[in-house]
Amino acid sequence: MGEHRLALRAVKAFHTLAWFSIEACVVYVLYSGLVGKTDRRAGVAAAVVGGEVLIFAGNGFTCPLTPLAQRLGDPTGSVTDIYLPRWFAHYLPAIHVPLIGLAIWAHLRNLRSS
Repeated sequence: MGEHRLALRAVKAFHTLAWFSIEACVVYVLYSGLVGKTDRRAGVAAAVVGGEVLIFAGNGFTCPLTPLAQRLGDPTGSVTDIYLPRWFAHYLPAIHVPLIGLAIWAHLRNLRSS
């Protein structure tokens, strides 16, 4: 049982690290779009965000780490309940969709004006 608990913590820690990395990309894409800086770096960050969206959507809008967390003993399969506030983790998609939409709009605006 101890090995599963340690493995579950590792999965949740990995998820948190991936989440922070993707969030940094979301923030950068949004910021760079709003300040008119549509460049290669913004494109790379957008590709990371787009990849995450495709993986999430392709997995039925469930984190692909959820089944692994369930196999390791988490009854809900949640990978966010230890390292992110529950309310925040629950509303992540609702928070992200408008931010991603705003970033897309900003970059399209930048591309049209250049």
